[in-house]
Amino acid sequence: MHETPARIVRTLGRYFAGLRSAQRVLWCYLLWYLYVLARYFDASPTLWLSSLGISAIVGTALYLSTARAGETRVRLERWQIARLYLMPFCVSSFAALIKGRGFILIFHPSVRDNLVATSLCALFVSGTLALGRRPAAAGNPDGAFPIKN
Repeated sequence: MHETPARIVRTLGRYFAGLRSAQRVLWCYLLWYLYVLARYFDASPTLWLSSLGISAIVGTALYLSTARAGETRVRLERWQIARLYLMPFCVSSFAALIKGRGFILIFHPSVRDNLVATSLCALFVSGTLALGRRPAAAGNPDGAFPIKN
């Protein structure tokens, strides 16, 4: 089935309008990471291959510990599983990208960079909150981006 651009926009609009607080926090983590990635990118294959290896090892350990290690098996959603692998990748590559650059914890050595990264997060949160509060579209009582329950 071919997705039209309008349908894709509606689907994304519904997704972002319906984000829970925890999901917004995770998106902000990703935005911070992507800003650091863009600002301090390093094309070294060793960095990215090491990050992939760490992701595979730690991601599998996280998956086993959350879904399989307890007395009751837990069925995780596909995006939960993806995040279990994505997070170690991001953490290890982030650490390699900022090494020796004057960061304090995750904070940039420059106030400007901290403000830019924080602003990206604030804009994202504001935008998703605004989407969730959109008035109903004409003829659609469920809102501009109807969310199925």
